[in-house]
Parts: sequence; C-alpha cells; structure tokens
Amino acid sequence: MTRLNLSVAVGDYDRTRPLIDGDVRIDGVDPVFMTLPPEEIFFRAFRHAEFDICELSLSSFTLKTAGGDCPYVGVPVFLSRAFRHTAIVIRTDRGIAAPADLKGRRIGSPEYQLTACVWARAILSDDYGVEPKDIIWVRGGIEEPGRPEKIAITPLPDVRIEEAPPGQSLSAMLDAGTIDGIIAPRAPSAFIHFAPNIGWLFPDPTGAAKDYFKRTGIFPIMHVLGVRREIAARHPWLPRAVLKAFERAKAAALEKLTDTSATKVTLPFVEEQLRATRALMGWDFWSYGIEGNRKTLETFLRHHHAQGLSPRLLAVEELFHPATREAFKI
Repeated sequence: MTRLNLSVAVGDYDRTRPLIDGDVRIDGVDPVFMTLPPEEIFFRAFRHAEFDICELSLSSFTLKTAGGDCPYVGVPVFLSRAFRHTAIVIRTDRGIAAPADLKGRRIGSPEYQLTACVWARAILSDDYGVEPKDIIWVRGGIEEPGRPEKIAITPLPDVRIEEAPPGQSLSAMLDAGTIDGIIAPRAPSAFIHFAPNIGWLFPDPTGAAKDYFKRTGIFPIMHVLGVRREIAARHPWLPRAVLKAFERAKAAALEKLTDTSATKVTLPFVEEQLRATRALMGWDFWSYGIEGNRKTLETFLRHHHAQGLSPRLLAVEELFHPATREAFKI
C-alpha cells in the first residue's frame, strides 16, 4: 500500500514528540510535521483548512460541527487540557475579593468563543452563580491590537461585548486599569512581568482546581485532533490509525516522565507531582477516547450551547469519526 503523504500540525509537547521524532508512526501515513502555536494552527485550519491532520480548538470545532460546516472530523485525542482557574487575572486594587465581585466589571477576552473562556465562564456559572450576562466583555488581542474572532459569532441578546479601542491590547488596558481583568488561555504580559496590582482571581488556583476535580471529576479538555473531512471520507481507516498512534505517543511520554533517574523536564519535584497527580486523578490522568471523558465533554457541550455559541446541543458522538468510537479487544 502506498503511504499517504499528509501534513500534521500540532504543538511541540512531550506527548507529540515521539511522533515528531519518528519513534511512533501513524499506520499507512508518511507525515510532514509542523510544530506551531495553537493560535496559528486554529486560524489557518478554520479559515482555510490548510492541514490534513491538526490540533483544533474544542470550542471552534464544536461551533463549526453544530453549524454543519466543519472541514474536519474529530479524533478523541485531547492534546491540551487545563484547569482554567489560572485563566482569570484581575486588578487587585478594585475590590474584587471573590468571583461574585466580577459582576458588573469590564473583563477582557481575546475571543469570546475560545475554549479556555468557555470553561472559565462555566466554572463561574456552576460554582459561583456568575453568568456571562453579569459581565461587560471587552474583546481584543492579549498582546497585539486588532485580533479578530476566527469564527463569527452572534452573542446572546443579554450578553454585552465591546471591542477594545483601536491600537490597544488587553494586557496594556489591564496595566493601565481601563479594564478590571482578563480571561484568556495565556497570561497577559502585565501579569507575567509582575506589574503592580495585577494577580489571579483565585489566590490558590491549584487548590481551587483540586477541589473542582474532587467535586466534579472533570479535567477540562481544551484541544481535540481533527482529520480533514474529505481525506477521512476517502480513507475511513485513517482516524482510527491516528488515534492509535497518538495513544502510543502519549504512553511513551508518560513512561519517560516516570523515569526520574534523570528528570526529563526542567523542573524540580517532578516525581512528587506525578505521584500526587495520580493519587488525585488516577493512573491515566490525561486519558484519550470518549468513554473516560464523556462527563467532561457533555459538560462542555452543555455550557457551549447555553452560552449561545453552538446553535444546538450536540451529543458527544457527533464530534468524533465513527471509526474512533470503538476498538478491537484481544
């Protein structure tokens, strides 16, 4: 069989590195890998479907799938996951002592439909009674002015979204105090550089995230993997082969992380953190596949629809190619 020559655009993670290095192969595929930042991958994928296989924003993918015009079919490989309690950065000199104090505030958002923002709003709604309509949203680039929404959205009638002034980034506005906070997947430079009066909404975001997981069992999913729909139609075996390869790559990454004879990442306390994470979240804490992630996916889909982003409530199965929903057993 002639191997398919396909472009693959993903982030440079420990869980993708075995594929990028060629230690793990996708059956039947001769890949051309591109390691790119997520913003570039998502923009090029959803604007022009430039890649054959690529990492995708879960929110953008859900929005396009619900609308019936997504150029990609999903594979339940979740390359990015994160507890988004750290995604909410505030001015600490505005009397914002608890999530409820966000009501009536001006909060920056790089794109209203970003997955991290959907999850942060879900946490604020479910746990603290703060609804999207309670906040004035200011949309703009985190560091660069003029960032557009990748996909056009129509917000709910009671949700107020303003555009950042021309020439101003959200980070600069936060530093100047013209907005009260930012919800975004990346920390603004004003926070990174320890600008005065800027900090997390949750003083102990790790503790808040652990409590959230203990109560809900949810480890939020940020990114899925997509295969260009027309290629999957011609080669229906491909999505399953992609899932298999990415599963093997993640397993190889975790095996290396477990080997602490010489730590594979440039951080102390890796062994302790890995042990504590497995004690809290289970052995396969970063699982792929549908069933082990059904509650997380259903929660996301429910909020995505309730926030006015997807025009209808999707079932989990609608996100993923049929070949990825079952597997052989020995």
